[in-house]
Amino acid sequence: MKILHVDMDAFYASVEQRDDPRLRGMPIAVGGSPRGRGVVAAASYEARRFGVRSAMPSAVALRKCPDLQLIRPDFEKYRAVSAQVFAVLADYSPRVEPLSIDEAFLDATHHRSGTWVAQDIRRRIHRELGLTASVGVAPVKMVAKIASGFRKPDGLTVVEPGQVRAFLDPLAVDRLWGVGPVTARRLQGLGIRTIGQLAELHEARLTELFGRNGAQMARLARGDDPRPVQPHRARRSRSAERTFARDLQDPGALLTVIRDQAAEVCEGLRRKGHRGRTVTLKVRYDDFTTITRSRSLLEPTANPDLVIRIAEALLAETEAGQRPVRLVGVGVSNLEAGRQLCLELGCAA
Repeated sequence: MKILHVDMDAFYASVEQRDDPRLRGMPIAVGGSPRGRGVVAAASYEARRFGVRSAMPSAVALRKCPDLQLIRPDFEKYRAVSAQVFAVLADYSPRVEPLSIDEAFLDATHHRSGTWVAQDIRRRIHRELGLTASVGVAPVKMVAKIASGFRKPDGLTVVEPGQVRAFLDPLAVDRLWGVGPVTARRLQGLGIRTIGQLAELHEARLTELFGRNGAQMARLARGDDPRPVQPHRARRSRSAERTFARDLQDPGALLTVIRDQAAEVCEGLRRKGHRGRTVTLKVRYDDFTTITRSRSLLEPTANPDLVIRIAEALLAETEAGQRPVRLVGVGVSNLEAGRQLCLELGCAA
């Protein structure tokens, strides 16, 4: 297998710097506002040197980098550029698996050289789109994804089949796909700080500590990742969120927002012929504490009246109305094809 992970460099920020020469070489962040509300969606590499990161509250970003230029996002433009990137990738393989708007896996097994494919993709993205991408090449997806982040920006890292363990073993355990901060701290408490140390731990012990995820971690730590590149991954959820310019504490206003969001989500589900079994409400308070409340249904739905009723009930389980709210969102997940889509595909509803 020759699998590439193609990751655009600081995508939103790089598009803005490409399109406005005045922003080149400057620390910029896409998202947020000069008044410190909202969060950073993407930061240029100049801003990252000051510690500015995506998902950081813009107030914090401005304290870290007082000269930071905040740019209003243009998601329609970013989607258009993303489509151009994916058109380039499609020229090299019919098997391209999008992970997000700015990254994807590509199966280059039918090519003689995965390295040549990666180099040519990078050259074309730079020549045709004026942007840079970092690429990892490896025999399995997880290793390719880690490798793509090694020499950012505009980097290329190739891990040959016989080099997988040598590449993985010295890396910090939190570089492993699926190991978040909480799991990393638990592993470090057991004296496991590198992926190599994790690979040597008995799988039964990891299963005892972490359940099924423990067995998966053990396999990934050894470079065992048989997952193929899946070009048509089904969307698993649909959601809508809003960050308020001012903290909102009026229960009536919050209800109006989540009703609109629920209706928007259901309209999107119906357009795609999808229904979902789980409704989730997300609330972020003024101190940035974020909580979620979910409720699962016996039957999937895209009925806005039902989703609205559930979202309202979930809101009543939070402190919204007693505590100021910065952000609220409604989502529907555990999606499956609705009856109309099944009819179109010739499957059983």
